[in-house]
Amino acid sequence: MTLVALAAAIERGDLSPREAVEDALDRIERRDAAYNSFITVRAEEALAEADALPAKTGPLHGVPIGVKDVIDVAGTLTTAASKVLADNVATADATVVMRLRRAGAVIVGKLNTHEFAWGASTTSEAFGPARNPWDTERICGGSSGGSGAAVAAGLVPGALGTDTAGSVRIPAALCGVTGIRPTTGRVPNRGVIPVSWTYDTVGPLARTAEDCALLLDVIAGPDPTDPSTTPSMAEPCLDGIERGVDGLRVGVVSHLLDDVPLDPRVGTAVEEAIGELASLGATVERVDARFLRRAEVVQQLVMLPEAAEAHLPWLRTRLADYGADVRARLLAGLLLPSSAPVTGQRARRALAHEARPLFERYDVLAAPEMPIVAPRIGEDPVEVGGERIAYRLSLIPFNSPWSCLGVPTVSVPCGLVGGLPVGLALTGRRLGEATVLRVAHAFQQATDWHERRPPDAV
Repeated sequence: MTLVALAAAIERGDLSPREAVEDALDRIERRDAAYNSFITVRAEEALAEADALPAKTGPLHGVPIGVKDVIDVAGTLTTAASKVLADNVATADATVVMRLRRAGAVIVGKLNTHEFAWGASTTSEAFGPARNPWDTERICGGSSGGSGAAVAAGLVPGALGTDTAGSVRIPAALCGVTGIRPTTGRVPNRGVIPVSWTYDTVGPLARTAEDCALLLDVIAGPDPTDPSTTPSMAEPCLDGIERGVDGLRVGVVSHLLDDVPLDPRVGTAVEEAIGELASLGATVERVDARFLRRAEVVQQLVMLPEAAEAHLPWLRTRLADYGADVRARLLAGLLLPSSAPVTGQRARRALAHEARPLFERYDVLAAPEMPIVAPRIGEDPVEVGGERIAYRLSLIPFNSPWSCLGVPTVSVPCGLVGGLPVGLALTGRRLGEATVLRVAHAFQQATDWHERRPPDAV
């Protein structure tokens, strides 16, 4: 059942909040040993909170939700999947959790992540790998891998992840669910362990674009306690989601289909999905946007030193407690010259200026979300279009441009290759979440890829 359908069933009285939460907890208990998507399950707390809900609270009344384990839930461990924070109990809810609760949601647990959300596979040493429900020998992507796996497996109808350089979109694509990285600043980050203040954002993962729109409408908006949020009030996402794509202009980012390493089967699935948008009434044109490849370096110039700065106290005292891969990336950030983030921010502004005509001409840009389907756990490098490439390097061209520009991007299931999901990336203008989710919804109304389930999903 989708999140929207479950919320409607609870509102009609077909089941109570307690019954909805009990069902989710039962699914987690029976099935999550195979996926390792949860780090902490709040069974007793969630049932008590469901029982304590008033008759009607909001659009998520009684809906069980999981949140990535870098997002604080008061009285619950926030470990960031690291030995460094293995005993860290949050003293207050993050703003996004407060907003979920205000809408009536019940937080059933904290979801597995790559250590400190600083990786793209969710294979942290301290808590073990999250496993892809389509094939448990494969990764589910990262760093919000537990969120993607839990939704794909049917353990929860929706989850929150975080996205700095692709960490909502990658697991959405590899797990065959829908996920959106909102405009940077649209969703508050207070109470979320940072990776990079310039790029971090919280975003939802769920079965459908409609589900994501509902979740995003609940968590988005300015927060007077969080200076990272934008004061702009953007259009609600759910209100216009049925408007379709007729008359919209879609720019196909051609170099991501033609000029970078890409599994040709993935490219074919994405091309067919874009063709579906054209058949629905969108105007589709190929666009040369190779200048966006500079984002691959620009993002690193800012992200690496910001991450190192955030971890500096722990790097001085707990260095050995980090996993090897995360420790290496954090130390690399310390080795960059002090001018790196300043240079990166200047280059980022120049890139945004160069991209402005692109977003003025097109309502949405379309591209593959990932160049490959989910690799096996421990498989690195990976084979991409006949080349052997480091896994993280293979995905950077497909994710960094949109993170660097801070614009909204949704990953939508659009096919299967060898029985594993493929994702279509739809990117919009700043604060254009309503438009990208509208296009994603229209695609999902015309196709059934989002309805495909892993073999053992509950």
